[in-house]
Amino acid sequence: MESNETIDIDLKRVWLILKRRWLPAAGVFGVVVAAAAALASMQRPVYEAQGKLLFKRADRTTAISGLKDINVGELEAIATKANPLNTEIEIIRSVPFVEKTISALNLRNSGGSLMKPQTLANRINAKNIPLTDVLQISYQSEDPEEAAAVVNKVMNLYIENNIITNRAEASAAGEFIAKQLPQMEATVRQAEQALRQFKEQNQVVALDEEAKTAVAAVKQLENQITETQAQLADTTTRSATLQQQVGMNPQEGITLTSLNQSPGIQKVLTEYQQVEAELAVQQTRFVGEHPTILGLQERRDALRALLEERVQGVIGNAAATEVSPSNLQMGEIRQELTQNYVNSEIQRLGLTSRLSSLNNTYNAYRQRINVLPRLEQTQRELERRLEAAQSTYETLLRRLQEVRVAENQNMGNARIIEFATVPENSSVRKRAMILALGNVLALILAILTICILELSDRSVKTLREARERLDYTLLGTIPYFGKRYANRRNQEWSIPELPVINLPRSPISEAYRMLQANLKFLSSDKPLKAIVVTSAVPKEGKSTVSANLAAAMAQLGRKVLLIDADMRHPLQHHIWELTNAAGLSDVIVSQAEFESVVTEVIPKLDVLSAGVIPPNPMALLDSKRMASLVQYFTNNYDFVIIDAPPLVLAADAVTLGKMTDGVLLVARPGVLDSSSAAAAKESLERSGQNVLGLVVNGVIPENESDSYFYYAKEYANEKNFPVEENAPIITRR
Repeated sequence: MESNETIDIDLKRVWLILKRRWLPAAGVFGVVVAAAAALASMQRPVYEAQGKLLFKRADRTTAISGLKDINVGELEAIATKANPLNTEIEIIRSVPFVEKTISALNLRNSGGSLMKPQTLANRINAKNIPLTDVLQISYQSEDPEEAAAVVNKVMNLYIENNIITNRAEASAAGEFIAKQLPQMEATVRQAEQALRQFKEQNQVVALDEEAKTAVAAVKQLENQITETQAQLADTTTRSATLQQQVGMNPQEGITLTSLNQSPGIQKVLTEYQQVEAELAVQQTRFVGEHPTILGLQERRDALRALLEERVQGVIGNAAATEVSPSNLQMGEIRQELTQNYVNSEIQRLGLTSRLSSLNNTYNAYRQRINVLPRLEQTQRELERRLEAAQSTYETLLRRLQEVRVAENQNMGNARIIEFATVPENSSVRKRAMILALGNVLALILAILTICILELSDRSVKTLREARERLDYTLLGTIPYFGKRYANRRNQEWSIPELPVINLPRSPISEAYRMLQANLKFLSSDKPLKAIVVTSAVPKEGKSTVSANLAAAMAQLGRKVLLIDADMRHPLQHHIWELTNAAGLSDVIVSQAEFESVVTEVIPKLDVLSAGVIPPNPMALLDSKRMASLVQYFTNNYDFVIIDAPPLVLAADAVTLGKMTDGVLLVARPGVLDSSSAAAAKESLERSGQNVLGLVVNGVIPENESDSYFYYAKEYANEKNFPVEENAPIITRR
């Protein structure tokens, strides 16, 4: 609510400023508009021709020739918010482009020389039609045929330049690609060679499959190693047990087992044992040299030699000497134990060998698995390089073929959709623009005039400004309705200087009564007895306010004395139509008695005029006699009002203010200015005056932005009371 009220008040203040300054502002506005109209009427007729260019996307242009991946001449903006068509507009209006147009059409100025490029560029108007890809080109000239020719030539030159530019771009692209192809081909070969050398050096075929196979093999080998270790432990335990039973080492067991299982040895051993047995029998029968014994001994020796020979043939000479015939034939149990021992040892040795082989294989696979990640990383890197090189090479090769075809195409990304025709009617755009600019300039100058006048005017114009400049409590607001006032019968009445007496029911009278009521309740501890009424500058109505305030108090039954202490320009005797032969000055110098010069103008109201004007009024007012008179007046009257001179002209008011209860300051908008208000306020503050408050006199309700006044069609029912049809009701916030 406060914000809306502030906005409303500010708008009212602006409206009041416009009301005050409308006449000079209207004069400036009219002069500028008239000058603009005169200038527009003096312009020679100008003809405007227009043409249109349609821009196509690069993909639509190249799709016709099958080159969908090559966008030669594509319109694309570099800046984020840039419009590509604006770039083309700058190309059309560029100096080289304009020079070609001037040369082709032999354009000349009024002097007969070739037109300057900048002049033609300023006349060419190119704009993008909103929400389309169409560029409208227009040109104004006094010659309609020249206007159409320039537009058509500009569009044709642009189409030709567009095609040439596209070809040049394609040619430059082809040369660049042709230079890059050999280098990229060499890069592809180097990448292929590096990948091949890597695979050969690391024996790589398929790392993914190899990794899967190696993992499976390692798992299988781990199982086999575990199983073999268990079998080896069992076999080792059994071999140790059998060794204890047979009492020989593994090599002996193998040797004896081999001999016991040899048929030739066993046959010779059997014959040998038989000869041994027969020899033992014969030795019991015959003596040692008996031919039978000798024969058996010879046969025994021969069999033994044969047996040793056959043992040597089976186990070798070194081991044969250690084998006795008794060991060549064992019992079945011992032979079976020996055989089991030998078999167990053979199995143990086999398991040991198998375990060693499995461990070697397992270690080899583990080493390979540890190397595989590094090999895979290296291979992927080499493959990526190869793929990138191959892809780039293939792209360059394809692009080269496309560019070669694009070099030979005669297509651009723009075409003319509307040629310019010779205009029949002249363009009013220039005249309208001059008038529009004139109106805008007139409005700006009018506003500037209002601002300059308002800033240069230092006067206080409204009630609100008066309160802001003086910053005292507002005790009363006296309205002003002009010199004449209308009643309900549309009759005109002159507003008297004493409306409280002559127009007791008027809004002005009510304002004075409100002022006396505010003064009455201003101090609750000590009632006011004497006040000084003054103003900052003359013509603010302090004397009129003093007279009407005194009359309003007297009408309420209070005995009031009104003293005219303005001995420089007294007015009270004129207001009350009295003579000024003797007055205050005469009483101060004891030339007259107070009772003889004071006049009762209405019941309860006495007026003491200024009297003879002395050469130095300040000397009379700033005297003990004056102070004693003020004391005498306050003792004999209920209220004393002293009409004092303005503050900026004399120090009379501040001198009298020290003798009374306070000063009542009167201000009038339109008369008071800012500097005078500041000087008056400074004078009151410097002298330490008790400023009772502020009375703003002569307030024009129509000029106020604040809602201090509200209007009513009927204010009173008294027949002879003049009241305007829309008379305001004075209301104080």
